Amino acid sequence: MTSSKAPLVITTVAIVLAAVAAFGMYERYTTKPWTRDGQVRANIVGVASRVEGPIINIPIRDNQQVKKGDLLFEVDPSTYEATVKNWEAKLLQAQAAQIQAQQELQRQTQLYQSKVTDLRDLQNAQDSLAAAQANTAAAAAELDFAKLNLSYTKIFAPVDGYLTNMNTSPGTYVYAGQQILALVDSSSFWVAAYFKETQLQHVTPGGTVRLTFIGRDSEPFDGLVESVAWGIFDPDGSTVELLPKVNQTVDWVRLPNRFPVRINVTGTPPIPLRIGQTVSIATTR
Repeated sequence: MTSSKAPLVITTVAIVLAAVAAFGMYERYTTKPWTRDGQVRANIVGVASRVEGPIINIPIRDNQQVKKGDLLFEVDPSTYEATVKNWEAKLLQAQAAQIQAQQELQRQTQLYQSKVTDLRDLQNAQDSLAAAQANTAAAAAELDFAKLNLSYTKIFAPVDGYLTNMNTSPGTYVYAGQQILALVDSSSFWVAAYFKETQLQHVTPGGTVRLTFIGRDSEPFDGLVESVAWGIFDPDGSTVELLPKVNQTVDWVRLPNRFPVRINVTGTPPIPLRIGQTVSIATTR
């Protein structure tokens, strides 16, 4: 080989190697796609009181880990305790009236059997007993409802998780159904990965993936594809807003749409999972 041809040969070999490498990367990207567009997600439980009143006790703190059944806060129970006592008294009155009606029915039954009174008096006594029994049942139901409301003055954690963004202090007046605490369900973490529609044929439920946090490329952990979204929100109005919204990365070029893929974490992450963490996802099978 002459010295004049050596640069040409080297250039040709370099071009061929680059082409082979590029083809390999393209083949890898299309058959085993990857994306850096992933985020950690989890279910968030909005904690609300089922009764209204001022908060008198908050034994927890912001960003605290809690277990299911732990006391989160307590609403002033004095009003509800008074209501329970009131209905306990009314139930006693109703029971006393029922006993009196039962005794009156017994007397009217004896008098009717002795032909001292007519059938109408017996029927009136029977109706009075039925009304007294209904009043007793209603009072008992109201008492149960009052006791139930009293139990609702203590709000407990519905799941294991982590409190976050807590901005409530004792003295705050809460209303029934008003969400005042956010509880991240610790058993519900997953990764939402966004793959292009041209890649979805290679992203199937049951497939394995390798996950890495941003800045921790040398500490991957495993995941498993659970499902692929069946739709995304279309701003032209052809779909409902309940579908996930996925924005195009470049608005002046028609790009393939990206679809959310739900991935369960099966490996051990190098750091605790938190909602919003950026994750890179590479399919392995």
